[in-house]
Amino acid sequence: MVSGAIITAHPICENVKKENQIKKLQSLLETESEFSKIGTWEYNLESGELFWCKKTKLIHGVSEMYKPNLDTAIEFYKQGHSRNKISMLIHNAIQSGDEFQERLKIITQKGDERWVLSTGKTLFRDGKIIKLLGTFQDISEQINLELKAKESQKLLHTLIDYLPLNVYIKDLESRKILVNKSECEFLGVKNRKELLGKNNFDLYDKKTAQMLRNQDLKIFKNKTPVIAKEEFIQKKDGTKTPLLVSKIPLKNEQQETYALLGISMDISALKNKEKELRHLIDVTSIQNKKLVNFAHIVSHNLRSHSANFSMLLGFLKNERNEEEKKRIVNMLSKSSSNLLNTLDNLNEVVKINSNTNVTRENINLKQFFVNANENLFELFKENKVAFLNKIPENLNLQGIPSYYENIILNLLTNAVKYRHPNRNPKIVVRAKKEQGKIAFSVEDNGLGINLRKYGDQLFGMYKTFHNNEDARGIGLYITKSQIEAMGGTIIACSQLNKGTIFKIYFDERY
Repeated sequence: MVSGAIITAHPICENVKKENQIKKLQSLLETESEFSKIGTWEYNLESGELFWCKKTKLIHGVSEMYKPNLDTAIEFYKQGHSRNKISMLIHNAIQSGDEFQERLKIITQKGDERWVLSTGKTLFRDGKIIKLLGTFQDISEQINLELKAKESQKLLHTLIDYLPLNVYIKDLESRKILVNKSECEFLGVKNRKELLGKNNFDLYDKKTAQMLRNQDLKIFKNKTPVIAKEEFIQKKDGTKTPLLVSKIPLKNEQQETYALLGISMDISALKNKEKELRHLIDVTSIQNKKLVNFAHIVSHNLRSHSANFSMLLGFLKNERNEEEKKRIVNMLSKSSSNLLNTLDNLNEVVKINSNTNVTRENINLKQFFVNANENLFELFKENKVAFLNKIPENLNLQGIPSYYENIILNLLTNAVKYRHPNRNPKIVVRAKKEQGKIAFSVEDNGLGINLRKYGDQLFGMYKTFHNNEDARGIGLYITKSQIEAMGGTIIACSQLNKGTIFKIYFDERY
């Protein structure tokens, strides 16, 4: 006979509740995995079982029925770095509990290569590691985009580096945050790191730096670019360079300026060519004026001689008196001699203007005047000339010796020819270097010239200003032509009855 029963009750409702919560969490995790494209995995160290969610299996290219284990899972990683790395990370996690997150390559079951982001962390119970839990994400698209971005960036850097332009980017403090090779070469550095972080005041003289900073601030404020503006940039070593500068503000999505793109080009060569072109135009203009003047002189002089010959020949043809005929013949002879002199003068001028390739030699200026003084010794002695040579001993320049000889002799003989009747002639020659030029002068105390009246005619052909029988009006014209042929200039300062100073200027290279 049963008198009673012992009933044992277990908290089944509580276990069921926990199992339902776990299933719910797993369902939510799988749903989240589908939307986030992130898979999960779980490795049980006690049972040795490895669990992959649907997404993780999909990334590996296996079916939902596939059952992985730790060894086969590792074999999916590409042989080499990726497989060695994941093996080491799993080992360290099991042994030491180290967490990991690594981007590695796998080969899917179909043979496709994919980039994945694999993470792992450990689960402990009673101080012992019982599970490894982690996520698994296909990041091939992201990696490919990054690689393309890097490739594009590399291509852009290569393009910028090999542009024949200085390219740089500055931040809002005018500090360089990007520079290309041309900018490095311009600023005299080999490594671009030497320029990164440097501002205007670190690289240029104070005045230039302040000018550039003010320009940058204006662009940042107005958000308007500066395009193709010529600037003279002076570096700290004092060198000046003309640049063609463009500066463009860089803006973010909110249209706020966050940096400045600068592009500049050294236009020194262009400036030199421009200078040469201007010089060529000036020379051409001068030569054209000379040509017109020369043509006018030739036409005028030859016509005068021709008319004189025609007239004298007419007289000779009609003359019956023998004595008169002899006189006319003498006049014809004199006219012929004058014509030959004129042709010689014109020929000399042509020779000077066409003699552009004559070799220049090193000339000691003082010695040339010493030689001229010796050659004119009798003339100076006869006219009681006081000659003072104040040219420094070591003053040398390049030139055509025969031209210098003619220039010096002509200026010295003119000083004697046009001496003042009431005083003995005095000639002083001086020379010095000034502003990259060598200047020498010939000063006399003679008759002087009324420059207000004759200044524009002073160096003209066949222009005379005194009643001197020896005056032909050709000497100063030839002198000026020879000076200009060697790249020099000549000017005159004069006062009537006081004297004249002729000043000649040559570049030191001449």
